[in-house]
Amino acid sequence: MTALAYTALDSITARGPISDAVIAQLHGRADTPPAEVATAALATTDDVIHDDDVQLALFLLYASSYGSLTGMDPAREWDAALIAARLVLEEAFEGALRASVPGPDLPEPAVDAVGRALFALAEADTGPSLSRYVAKKATRENMTEFFVLRSIYTLREADPHSWAIPRLHGRAKAALVEIQSDEYGGGRPERVHAEIFARAMRGAGLDDTYGAYVDDAPAITLASHNTMSLFGLNRRLVGAIVGHLAAFEMTSSIPNRLYAEGLRRLEYGDDVTDYFDEHVEADAVHEQIAARDLAGALAEDRTDLLPDIMFGAAACLAVDGWAAAHMLDAWGRGESALRTGAGR
Repeated sequence: MTALAYTALDSITARGPISDAVIAQLHGRADTPPAEVATAALATTDDVIHDDDVQLALFLLYASSYGSLTGMDPAREWDAALIAARLVLEEAFEGALRASVPGPDLPEPAVDAVGRALFALAEADTGPSLSRYVAKKATRENMTEFFVLRSIYTLREADPHSWAIPRLHGRAKAALVEIQSDEYGGGRPERVHAEIFARAMRGAGLDDTYGAYVDDAPAITLASHNTMSLFGLNRRLVGAIVGHLAAFEMTSSIPNRLYAEGLRRLEYGDDVTDYFDEHVEADAVHEQIAARDLAGALAEDRTDLLPDIMFGAAACLAVDGWAAAHMLDAWGRGESALRTGAGR
């Protein structure tokens, strides 16, 4: 097992005035407060979710809290200018998510009712099936891009959802800790899911340094990770991060089986397929815990959080569906799904 390495902040290229100002402020040398830059730039965009500048800026602001890039002074995590910029961008991003994601009907705030509603929501999802494409049609070229784009979240797998642990109590906290314990290897560092994915990337001939491919990731890929960070880092959105995790787990087991099938079809080795095989069994268990013991119990104990639990689940399905559609659309045109085309 190798220690996870992190890419340097200086290696990431700004995508517009907001991310440029955020990078400058992270170094302590911004000429204009990034919140002012963000406010002005937001007035000129009509699609915050797909805006490269907005999503990179948010990713970098969240990276400061995760400590996931080198060259970031830990003291900057609570820099007032950066917090002000984050609030401006989060307000716009959350507003765009709530406007774009249809609000599901609310079930009775009871364990079984919430569990059934979440499973029904996942089953009704009509988003594109990236996993079926991988199983039957994807090329090795496609899979290189798949790993590159998945690395933005999966090399930090489980971390955004773990922000909820100190914000929960009783049954919901116990359920979340049970899930996260498995995500972090159950005490075995070599079985931490992020580490297993890092091995898969190395087996596929890719750099497993966290953040190495940020410049390749389009806005919608960053938005998927930013959605989790938005929900996880804001205490007022604890219901949303719980709903997000429930939907995430409920749509994992079968897709991971199909990903593994596709990788074997393309003759990748066990070092690459291990990550996906691990999730077939683990997430079949996790989905039940997440839907009922976590989300259902939280809704029963905190009925005021039910709307956000359901919104978080719907947002997970929607945003991840948009990210999958981006890949499938690009590959269907014979083009790269990466901003730089580096996988070609």
